Amino acid sequence: MILVFASNNVHKLNEIRNLVAVGYEFLSLNDIKCSEELSETGITLEENALQKAKYVFEKYNVNCFADDTGLEVESLNGAPGVYSARYAGENKNAEENILKLLEELKEKVDRTAQFRTVIAGIIGGKEFICEGKVKGEILKIKKGGNGFGYDPVFMPKGSNLSFAEMTMKEKNKNSHRAKALEKFLEILRT
Repeated sequence: MILVFASNNVHKLNEIRNLVAVGYEFLSLNDIKCSEELSETGITLEENALQKAKYVFEKYNVNCFADDTGLEVESLNGAPGVYSARYAGENKNAEENILKLLEELKEKVDRTAQFRTVIAGIIGGKEFICEGKVKGEILKIKKGGNGFGYDPVFMPKGSNLSFAEMTMKEKNKNSHRAKALEKFLEILRT
């Protein structure tokens, strides 16, 4: 089955391709000649993911799915949440986002957080929503050079490594995106 992943984020595309077994081919927006920036004007992860999937399905008439991911920090009332990519500004700079997050948490004792990914899929015109979560905590300093986004400061529960210290294979064993994708693939199989 060929599916379009409504993203041009190379990191996300690589994660998705590494998570899926034989039987699925994932195309990026570039592969279908979609170069426009997809809107994310929703106030929830679900709204943003569905907005992107609907745009691609309606404009290109292809089976597709989109995701939106947020880092939700307990002591910040769930922030940055849906605004994770733009936490420090519209330029979507990961380093600036991390610096802002660490500054906001400087005086906080509770550093518990969760990554949450929502996948919205449209297959043959039918809409599906799946969610994956991983709980953990925000580290006081960045650790590791792998991954992307907030990975250097997020350590999943039960691990002594940040996501950025893990190989892609290690991260994908229990990541929020892996959990959401597994639910989505289960829907496709049925």
